[in-house]
Amino acid sequence: MPLDGATLSGVVHELERALIGGRVDKISQPEPDEIVLSIRSGGANYKLLLTANASAPRVHFTAQSKASPLTAPLFCMVLRKHLSGGRVLAIQQPEFERIVALAIESRNEMGDMTRKNLLIEIMGKHSNIILTDGNDKVLDAIKHVPPSLSAVRTILPGAKYVAPPCRGKSNPLAATLTPLPDTTETIQGSLFARYNGVSPLLAGEICALAQVHPDTPLSHVTPEEMKKLTEAFSALFARVRAGDFSPRIYYDETGKGVDIAPWPFLSYAHLRAEPYGSASEMLENFYLRRDAAYRLKQKTTDLRKVLSTLLERHQKKALTHEKSLADTQNRDRLRIMGELLTAYLHKIERGAESFAAENFYESNATVEIPLEPTLTPAENAQRYFRQYNKQKRAHIALEGQIAQNTADIAYLESVRTALDTASGEEDMAEIRTELAQQGFIKKIPHKKTKQRPSKPLHYTSSDGFDIYVGKNNTQNDQLTLRTAHTTDLWFHTKDIPGSHVILITRGAEPPEGTIREAANLAAYHSRGRASSNVPVDYTPRKNVRKPAGAKPGYVIYDHHKTLYITPVEPVSPINL
Repeated sequence: MPLDGATLSGVVHELERALIGGRVDKISQPEPDEIVLSIRSGGANYKLLLTANASAPRVHFTAQSKASPLTAPLFCMVLRKHLSGGRVLAIQQPEFERIVALAIESRNEMGDMTRKNLLIEIMGKHSNIILTDGNDKVLDAIKHVPPSLSAVRTILPGAKYVAPPCRGKSNPLAATLTPLPDTTETIQGSLFARYNGVSPLLAGEICALAQVHPDTPLSHVTPEEMKKLTEAFSALFARVRAGDFSPRIYYDETGKGVDIAPWPFLSYAHLRAEPYGSASEMLENFYLRRDAAYRLKQKTTDLRKVLSTLLERHQKKALTHEKSLADTQNRDRLRIMGELLTAYLHKIERGAESFAAENFYESNATVEIPLEPTLTPAENAQRYFRQYNKQKRAHIALEGQIAQNTADIAYLESVRTALDTASGEEDMAEIRTELAQQGFIKKIPHKKTKQRPSKPLHYTSSDGFDIYVGKNNTQNDQLTLRTAHTTDLWFHTKDIPGSHVILITRGAEPPEGTIREAANLAAYHSRGRASSNVPVDYTPRKNVRKPAGAKPGYVIYDHHKTLYITPVEPVSPINL
């Protein structure tokens, strides 16, 4: 979700504690819509990120380092001119809006102390970073807004800075919840429309605290419900005023980060929460993961297309094989007709177009055998034997081709599953290399810089047992065939593409809980992740074998047991 007033207030409290009195050391503009201020304060160095990116506008401390352009953009040069060496006087969130204003005192060209304001407006596609002087005159902005683009606000050097229109909204920190208008509008919609910085999520949380459904029409709100809403509204914003924040990221059942909140939300009680010590840390992690997932998805697009094309081609080939195999099913009838003709050669007239022979392979049966009149009876018999042998050879060849094609489909499906669970550049590189080695894509030109090899995922069970999960077929082979000891337990989803999972036993008998945790990892890191009652086979490693010439990741096994698992997201692995 975009930053709402409450979460932004948590950031402002954090910035106030750390930066007031601090000095601006460096200013960079690594992206066209992004500024980083390096500030020295209280004996510590801080990097403050301000980004007006339309998809993720925000402000917070950052630990990330980005390369800056060799030539600083004009806006960056303006900021350096007016703010370098300046001291942070104040940090405010005007009217609980999604705006943060930094007041910075610095010397001008004449050596006089002057006050400048650096504002970041977090407004979706209208987000902006604006520098004004002490008289609210715009000195520059990261995005210029001429009158031709907006009749409401002009943001150009020399123009008077005007705050974004509030559309009649109030500051909830300076207000109490008054009786809501008697209309068909919902409670949630009304709270969102009446107060600055109140997002639909925050409005829904007020309703959850009051135990009133957010979609209740205002005309149906009872006096008792209104009292509860007023109390919930006051309690929530008292928490904001007190600076009582406990930020967290919420994740859905697939492990995707779906939202952020300034403290535990009743609305998200059904989701897994990951708490953070500060709003900046929470925002940094949330957007880093989201951006990393987006970049990885973009980079896997071409490989996904290749896999889809390969799978489609092999599936069409399977249909062709199936039809061709059906054409050879009656080959034994050709052999029988050849044998019958041989047995009755003395009875067949030359030039006959057919011959009715008693079929001694079936009792009381007569078979009408078509003949080629230009051939002798013996040549007709040989013709049927040739047709039989041809179909026999075709049948044998088709069985081999079908087996190979089936193995290729299973392999490509396993690669697609590995692609779904890839978490970084090194995983992608290994998958590409593996496909090239198997001849499915062209070999990648050798690069001078070596890609750091990825490692299997490493988890620890609640009983302290190490569990490893292969992220691709190469790792699966390595784990199962070379890393695992014969007494370790091997897990894999039954007839479903997925990772090999190894439970390290060191000769001990693992508890049932640990076995189920390992089975859950196998189910979660498989194509059955979103399913329920996923069958997971497990057996000691000594019962797992790789057939000669089999593709990476393919093994056979016996003496196994099966668990049925509804996958749940595991805790984060150790080595990520």
